[in-house]
Amino acid sequence: MSKGLSGKQEKTTKELESIRSLLDSVWDLKATEVSQLMGYEIITYRVDTATGRYILKKYPDRHDVETRLHLENRVLDLLASEKDLSCPEIQKTKDGENIIQIQQSIFRLQSYLEGTFLAERTSLNSSVLRSIGSSLAHMDQLLDKVPEPYPEFDRDWDLQHSVLSEQHLEHIPDVGNRRLAAYFLHQFKTLVLPRQYELPQQLIYADANEWNMLVDDTKVTGIIDFGDMCKSWRVADLAIALAYTLMYSDSPLEDANPILSGYTQIIPLSQMEVDLLYYLVAARLCTSVCWSAKNAIDNPENTYMTISEDRAWRLLHRWIRINPLLARQTFREAAGLPRLIFPKIDEVLQERYRYTSRSLSVSYDQPIHMTGSALQYMYDSEGETYLDAYNNIMLVGHSHPKITQASHRTLSRLNTNTRYLYDELNDYAKSLLSQFPKSLSKIFFVNSGSAATDLALRMAYSHTDKKTCMVLREGYHGNTLAAIGVSHYKYKKGEKPQHSIEVELPNAFSIRDIEIGDPGTYFADRACAKIRENEGQIAAFIAEPIVGCGGQVPLPPGYLKRIYPKIRQQGGVCISDEVQVGFGRLGRVFWGFELQDVVPDIVILGKPMGNGHPIGAVVTTDEIASSFESGPEFFSSFGGNPVSCAIGMSVLDVIREESLQAHALEVGNYFKAELQNLQREFTSIADVRGEGLFLGIELVDSKGKPDGILAVRIANYMKDNGVLISTDGPYNQVLKIKPPLCFTQENVDEFIRVFRKGLNLGNKK
Repeated sequence: MSKGLSGKQEKTTKELESIRSLLDSVWDLKATEVSQLMGYEIITYRVDTATGRYILKKYPDRHDVETRLHLENRVLDLLASEKDLSCPEIQKTKDGENIIQIQQSIFRLQSYLEGTFLAERTSLNSSVLRSIGSSLAHMDQLLDKVPEPYPEFDRDWDLQHSVLSEQHLEHIPDVGNRRLAAYFLHQFKTLVLPRQYELPQQLIYADANEWNMLVDDTKVTGIIDFGDMCKSWRVADLAIALAYTLMYSDSPLEDANPILSGYTQIIPLSQMEVDLLYYLVAARLCTSVCWSAKNAIDNPENTYMTISEDRAWRLLHRWIRINPLLARQTFREAAGLPRLIFPKIDEVLQERYRYTSRSLSVSYDQPIHMTGSALQYMYDSEGETYLDAYNNIMLVGHSHPKITQASHRTLSRLNTNTRYLYDELNDYAKSLLSQFPKSLSKIFFVNSGSAATDLALRMAYSHTDKKTCMVLREGYHGNTLAAIGVSHYKYKKGEKPQHSIEVELPNAFSIRDIEIGDPGTYFADRACAKIRENEGQIAAFIAEPIVGCGGQVPLPPGYLKRIYPKIRQQGGVCISDEVQVGFGRLGRVFWGFELQDVVPDIVILGKPMGNGHPIGAVVTTDEIASSFESGPEFFSSFGGNPVSCAIGMSVLDVIREESLQAHALEVGNYFKAELQNLQREFTSIADVRGEGLFLGIELVDSKGKPDGILAVRIANYMKDNGVLISTDGPYNQVLKIKPPLCFTQENVDEFIRVFRKGLNLGNKK
């Protein structure tokens, strides 16, 4: 052993020497240099000689490998006749053989193609992109002529078996990336696999990646590595080429056009093939990143599998920002197929009014015709993509794969009512109650937050034998008759119900110019005075910890801690409405009442509980539940059904698995700080308030008065520029922000960029 030479280096040196001897004895080649290249499974050597350069490949000596190599040799012989496309040529041994078997290995020597890999190009023009498509099409035409039978193929990288990659999702370290890959793989299962038997099949190349295609300034000059050939969907070759080429593009949808056009001018594709391309491209990217993650654990020293990983993630994050309908339109146009046609917005709106009441309102001056959604994005019928900073009902993200899978799996097996016993109800009830203080130990499932409010009031009235409820002005608790009766936000335009006792909204911002000391004490003392005026009559006090419709107003610290004891002392119970703020949205706490260091007697749940699925619940104490049992039987046809419970459980699982409460705290703090920076710059921002990802921005005019007109203008401006928010508050002057919890700091930056431009509609400091 040479001085300073490690055991690993010695082994490598001996191996390369043996390769030199093999080349000399089998192919009569005198190698001047032999070097091992990056690879996956197959060991590849570059061989330099005085007369030229070659590639030597070493395979395991298995029957299936030998069979595949024979297919490759047939294909390469066929492609050798293609004048416009260079492919490796097999170098026969001195005995005229294409392959040689030595010591449990199979070797094959082929010519080395000189040129520049696509991955090494700094830019790709439309001529090169078109050539990628046409070269693949020419090759697919030739491959379709290769007669069967074909050997067994590796299913892991075959696009039609992309769902096999799901087993490696757990290895993706970043939770946001893992969620993104899971989303696209689920879309593949949902939208592609049901059509799989309709997609034309043939022998395809299946590996048109950036390190297998050689290009010059105008065209593809060569293609190497035919080891992944398989019988699969014809369109898969195009999808794979798009996936790997567009990783190097700053305008992926635009650059897809010449590739698709180049391919389809030679091999026309069906409308279905073209319409599925968006999801096929994403599936290939997901396969790549999933296997990279697996390889990083199993073989961290081999960087071949991770060489494209960063670019693949970059494209996946861009891909989800592309409206699938826009992709279909673009791909159809490039392929010469008819465009999709959608009715105009006014037509859709008028049809809605034909069948429903105008009291069912729509958002924005120009309504949006939504056709799809994905995590924190929504897609409309005109090809626009919107960043959703508004739909808090989709707590863990639109179309989250875990939620949709739970729904489908359970609905396919069992759905019934609570007259029967089933595990989903018990499992979910136990899991959900574990998130509450021990005193809150009983749960009643219903269909919505409104139904939960209705039931909570029934319980309170029954338990206390009183019929009056103390409510906050501007509070909102649901759309049933009973819920509206305790929702000043709804009934304020009419006559106040006799059973409601109003106390003012404890908005610290509203008294900022008054010397009152601690806002929590100030407002609590005024509310307690109301309690004394109605001593012994109040059955319940209901409040949101942050009052949403009142303008995202957080109850000041200590407010509930002073009021709850007074309500209980005069015989009432305390209800916390967690419909909007619960389930970790506030970041610092899982439930809003925890901000006030209190434990309510009854908690109302809804909206985000099912991530859009209609489910709600009332959580209460043993004592209140027992007293309620003495009255009429409680029954809800759909409340607590197996599907709802399975979905609810999956929401809790996602919150935990993706650490969404901690994420809401981190992103929410960043969001609030960025908004406060804008507040120092723009006089129109009077207040920034809220917790986690439940924030409000109060806007005022030049005189410091609530400016609802500006708020509505900005909300519409942001919608027109791809960001969804809404307005609320007594004068509609508050912009409310409550996005899905998968909202990221990058999303915040985008929001701030658009919001800054919108604020220029107002006054600048």
